[in-house]
Amino acid sequence: MELTAALFDLCKSSPRPIITIDGPAGAGKTTLAEHLSAALSLKYKCATIHMDDLYNGWSSPFDHHFTDALLAAATSHQNSKKYSLSHFDWSKGEYGAALEMPQAELMILEGVGASHSLIRPFLTASIWIDIEPSQGMERVLTRDGEGISEQMQSWLLQQEELFQVEESMKAADFVLTTG
Repeated sequence: MELTAALFDLCKSSPRPIITIDGPAGAGKTTLAEHLSAALSLKYKCATIHMDDLYNGWSSPFDHHFTDALLAAATSHQNSKKYSLSHFDWSKGEYGAALEMPQAELMILEGVGASHSLIRPFLTASIWIDIEPSQGMERVLTRDGEGISEQMQSWLLQQEELFQVEESMKAADFVLTTG
């Protein structure tokens, strides 16, 4: 069965479906989220939240700011409540003002840590995209520039620690590999 068809099928079981796309930096999570949102929008009003907007910068990306925002988004979506999130401004190194998030029937959360254990009870489906770390690093630097090379070295260690603690790949309903 094709991934999109399987997701359509799974989404029937939830009045407020949430799909996560998790995996290492550079694996193609954002691209997959765009494709799935386009396909699933044939039946659902979709909203995508990018984890890059929720991280607390390079040094503490997965701290309570991240987990609080992730939990607020998931619970608000499940309860059909309006909510606002502060997005991290990478150029200023701080969070901006909270912005009201769009209401949707289906939420896609994409990025490193999207399938955090705090929100797993709310998930309809979790997708893991795997990539060899050095290949992911190369893809990120090609996309975002060599200027973040030092920060990315630290990021790779932090994401690996998160994945080990969270057992994100083991918890996934679907595992894809980028080659």
